[in-house]
Amino acid sequence: MKAKELFQFKNERTKMLHLTWIAFFVSFFAWFNMAPLAGTMVQSVGWLTMDHIAALAILNVALTIPARIIVGMLLDKYGPRRVFSILLITMAIPTFFFAFGSSWMQLFISRLILSSIGASFVVGIRMVSEWFPPKSVGFAEGFYAGWGNFGSAFAAMVLPWFAITLFGGDDGWRYAIAFTGVICIVYGVIYWFSVKDTPDGKVYQKPRKIAAMEVSSYKDMIWLIIWTVPLAGALGLLSWRLYDLDFLSVEALYIICTILVVVSGYQIYQILRVNLPILRAGVPEDDRYKFRNVAALNTTYFANFGAELAIVSMLPFFFQSTFSLSATAAGMIAASFAFVNLVARPLGGLLSDKLSSRKEVMLLYMFGISIGLFTMGLMNSEWPLYLAIAVTVMTSFFIQGAEGATFAVIPLIKKRLTGQISGMAGAYGNVGAVVYLTVYTMVTPQTFFFILAGGAFFSFVFCFLFLEEPKGSHSEEYELSSVDQAEAAKEAKRIS
Repeated sequence: MKAKELFQFKNERTKMLHLTWIAFFVSFFAWFNMAPLAGTMVQSVGWLTMDHIAALAILNVALTIPARIIVGMLLDKYGPRRVFSILLITMAIPTFFFAFGSSWMQLFISRLILSSIGASFVVGIRMVSEWFPPKSVGFAEGFYAGWGNFGSAFAAMVLPWFAITLFGGDDGWRYAIAFTGVICIVYGVIYWFSVKDTPDGKVYQKPRKIAAMEVSSYKDMIWLIIWTVPLAGALGLLSWRLYDLDFLSVEALYIICTILVVVSGYQIYQILRVNLPILRAGVPEDDRYKFRNVAALNTTYFANFGAELAIVSMLPFFFQSTFSLSATAAGMIAASFAFVNLVARPLGGLLSDKLSSRKEVMLLYMFGISIGLFTMGLMNSEWPLYLAIAVTVMTSFFIQGAEGATFAVIPLIKKRLTGQISGMAGAYGNVGAVVYLTVYTMVTPQTFFFILAGGAFFSFVFCFLFLEEPKGSHSEEYELSSVDQAEAAKEAKRIS
C-alpha cells in the first residue's frame, strides 16, 4: 500500500481502513476519558480523593488483559464487524454508569468493566489483515494503530474543554464522559452497517476451536501453557496494588488470587482439551506453525507498548522535577509521545513491508529502543533541555515504530489465528505496563529507564534467537494450508 492510496476514498479497502481506525479512535477516546478530568472530578465530588483516582487508574487497565484474549477468540469465530460494533455499543453502558456514578462502588465496578474496551485494538488488527495482502499489511496495520491510538491524546485535549466550557458547572465532567459513551453507540451502529469482514469473494478463515489457541506440537503446547500463566499473574499484581492503596482488604486479595489460580487452571484445561485431539490426529506439515514466533512477539510488545504506557505515566513529572519546568511545559513535552505515534507506527509497518526481512526490521527497532532508553537513563538536570527532548522523541520513534513492526508480523504467523495471536501479544503489552509501573514505584526515574532498556534488550536477544522470517511475508496473498482450504470450502458451501 502506498501513502497516496490513503486518499483514494472510493477504494473499498481504503474506506474500510479509515472506518476501522476511527472505530479504534472512538474506543480509546472513551477508554481514556477519565485521566484529563481527574482533577475536576476531585474538586466537584466532595468524598473523592487522589487515592481514589489512582485506584481507578489501576482498574482502567485491569480487565484489558483477559479481554484481549477473549475478544481475540471471539473475533476469529464471529468476525471483526460484529465484535467491534457490539464492543463499542456494549461499553457505552459502563461509561454512562461511571459518568453518573454517585458512590465509590459504582465508580469502581463501572471503571473495571469499561477497561474491557481496551481489547478493541486486536479487532482491527484482524480486520485490516483481511483486506490487505502480506506485501502491504504492515503499513496498513501501523496506520490503523497509530491514528486510532491518538484517540487517547484527543480525549486529553478536548474533554476538559467540553467539561468546563461546553457543559459547565460542577457536573460538566459527567456530561463530558457521558458524551464519549454516546459516540461509542453512534459509531458502533455506523460500523455495523458500513463494513464487511472480507472483500467480495473471499472466505473468512476461522479456527477449528476458539476455547484455546491451536498449536502444532506437544512442545508448543507446553510453551503455550507457560506463556498463559503471566497473564493471570499481572492481574494478581494489579490486585496487590489496590490492596497496597487500601482499596482491597486482605481477605478480598486472597479471594481474587484464588479466583485467578482457578481461572488459570481452567485455561490450561482448555488448552489441553483443544490441542490433545488435534495433536493425536497429527497436524499436516503445511498447517504447522512455531509458537516460538508468538512468544517472541509477546516479548516485543511487552517491551515496547509496555514501556510506552509506563513512560507516558511518569514522563511529565520527570521533566517537571528534573528541569524545573512548569506542569504545562512538562505536559507538552510528554504529549510528544502521542503525536509521534501518528507517524512512527505507520513508518514501522512501512519499513517492515519495504525492506527484505521483517525480522531484521524488528531487531533494528528493539536494539534502537535499548539504546534510546539507556540514554534516557543518563539524563539529568545538567543536560540541555533541547537535547533531553530530542533523545525522548527519538526513543519514542523507536518504541512506537517497533509496535508497528510487531503487528506487521503477527498476521503472517497463522492467518486463521490472527485474532488469538494479536490478543495474546496485545495482552502482554498491558502486562508490561503493569510490571513496569509497579517497578517504577520502587526505583529512581534514571534506574527505571535502565530497567526498560534491559527489557528491550532481552526482547532483542529473544527475537534474534527465536523469531523466524514469516513464509511469504511479502507475497500477494496469504498462504493457506490444506486445513485452511478445506475449511474455506466448507464455509463457502454453507454460505451458498
